[in-house]
Amino acid sequence: MSEEEKNIGILVGGGPAPGLNGVISSVTIEARRSGFRVFGIYDGYKWLAKGDEKLFERNIKELRIRDVSRIHFNGGSILRTSRTNLVKEKNGVSNAVRLLAKWGIRYLVTVGGDDTAYCAFEIARGSNGRIQIAHIPKTIDNDLPLPENMSTFGFQTARELGSILVKNLMEDSRITDRWYIVVTMGRITGHLALGIAKSAGATIAIVPEEFGREGYISFAHVCDILETAIIKRRAMGHRHGVLVIAEGIAERLHPDVLKGMPGVEVDYDPFGHMKLSDIELGKIIKGEIESRFSKRGEKMRLVEINIGYVLRCADPISIDQEYTRDLGFNAVHYLLSNRPEFSDSALIIVDNGKLRPMPLNELIDPVTKHTKIRFVDINSESYKVARSYMVRLEKMDFEDKEFLKKMAQEARMSVEQFVERYKYIIEKQQP
Repeated sequence: MSEEEKNIGILVGGGPAPGLNGVISSVTIEARRSGFRVFGIYDGYKWLAKGDEKLFERNIKELRIRDVSRIHFNGGSILRTSRTNLVKEKNGVSNAVRLLAKWGIRYLVTVGGDDTAYCAFEIARGSNGRIQIAHIPKTIDNDLPLPENMSTFGFQTARELGSILVKNLMEDSRITDRWYIVVTMGRITGHLALGIAKSAGATIAIVPEEFGREGYISFAHVCDILETAIIKRRAMGHRHGVLVIAEGIAERLHPDVLKGMPGVEVDYDPFGHMKLSDIELGKIIKGEIESRFSKRGEKMRLVEINIGYVLRCADPISIDQEYTRDLGFNAVHYLLSNRPEFSDSALIIVDNGKLRPMPLNELIDPVTKHTKIRFVDINSESYKVARSYMVRLEKMDFEDKEFLKKMAQEARMSVEQFVERYKYIIEKQQP
């Protein structure tokens, strides 16, 4: 191999996740130890897509071991990140291939979620195999279909910190007799919301999968579930609690419903995803539930908080520090192994310490152009355990006449009115 071909590039795409610096560090250390030069590319695909050689030169940096030897302890990304959609930029793919070739980068490590993976796949295809790519899956949503139900790196740290925050809010709610609505990340799936709520013992968690995997979700239905959780807990003698909800619920609401809500603007990012950060789901739910209690003659105040962005740049816990070192190390060894069965690109997976590369094209849905999704399995034992610890309406609540009467009193309804109003929630529950 010529010296010009012994260059490895690395970039980060999509949202931050704990452990990014660990990947950058391990890739750099192992590649340098193997006799390769390593170039860190700033801001994901942003400068590659533009194709401007001078701009790109200002946003690429050679990395040495001394630059990265201790960064694995830190959250964030020394290479920053962006959501640039290389495929939608004019000549984006050809620009990227040309600039990488100019810098002698034959191997590229990309770190990100499904959008970053799809762009990587297009670069590999656009280079006709000259550029080989190792994609390392990253998302705190934990929604990439890794084998053996392995988590994506960053998820464990996000869940750990999220659980601590929710636990603190639970204590605050107890001593102040108030309710909190906590919104977590999770665009399509509810792994993070469920993991946080289950670990901390929150009152309830609402995830998109419990309404089925397709179709729109009724906003009134979501609020009914949360409202009755409050009513039921009151009937149990408690006037405080924490409601956890995945932000992806907003994406499952009909756009016309969202547009009709005060202060809500529906917009989309370069990959066609709804900008959930612009939709204050917690505030919308808070207003609706407070209004319902107000109509019954009761002033009730809820506090809403979105902890999503708090989790993404946290310092990784030890499991993610170790995991990202394995991933980066194995990404380099995959690229240098010239494994013919995976052609020019692969997803890097480490299962119980062993490298398990998977062809990127097997993970890309030909229709959506995104990777396949791992959903919360609501039929799993793990989900059933989580549900059993939540406070939410159950069939037995309607069979216990005394308890049913207490709930109706808390709702300031007759028993008949309560049953007529809310029994559908039980009937609509997914099996």
